[in-house]
Amino acid sequence: MSIKLLGATDVASGTFSLLLLLTLASAVLIFLGTGWVTRKWKLPLTMAGLVMVVSALNYFEANQVWQANQQMPPIYRYVVWLVTMPLQVMVMYFFVNTMASLSTWLFWRLLVASVVMVLVRYLGETNLMYPSFGFLIGLACWLYVLGEVFFGRMGEVSAKSSNISVQRGYFWMRLIVSIGWAIYPLTYFVVAFSGGVAEGKLNIVYNLADIVNQVAFCLAVLSASVRDSGNSR
Repeated sequence: MSIKLLGATDVASGTFSLLLLLTLASAVLIFLGTGWVTRKWKLPLTMAGLVMVVSALNYFEANQVWQANQQMPPIYRYVVWLVTMPLQVMVMYFFVNTMASLSTWLFWRLLVASVVMVLVRYLGETNLMYPSFGFLIGLACWLYVLGEVFFGRMGEVSAKSSNISVQRGYFWMRLIVSIGWAIYPLTYFVVAFSGGVAEGKLNIVYNLADIVNQVAFCLAVLSASVRDSGNSR
């Protein structure tokens, strides 16, 4: 099997390789971390590890596609986002659930909203529905998730918690979901309505954003759970 060497100026391939290594290393660290934490943290931490595994598999495949064709069909990104972004929202749900019980109805609302958020963006970007509809529906679903995270039951439970480690972890996850995830509708808008950008630059932007939006998010869960477990012993 021949191996294609990375070009010195192929920054997009370099960011794919960087993300592959980061997600693999983070997955190993997070799964090891499940043995360092108390029982209540094992579910959200395992789900964070799954986010890293799914991302690593995707970036391995995406890197091969990009090196072979210097193209990245949108479906490769949307398939992984359709798994990882709802998983991350569920990680936040179970993260807060360690502090106080949350309703099952809230779980399903967040899950449906996060799935629809990604799905309609894909349909709009690929012209399977009007791009403006895809943008507006996706934006509305994202804003709904943010409303629950900041002002709904989840935000209320976090605000009332006296656990500094957990509050700090939730702060960083909430910051990433609000500010970091803003890159996706913004880039969607540019691609769909402003004539688009070069694929290489687009991949670099998405890949660098995913370092924060996926890797940093999951490591924040690990940090908070390990700190809380250490304080509980």
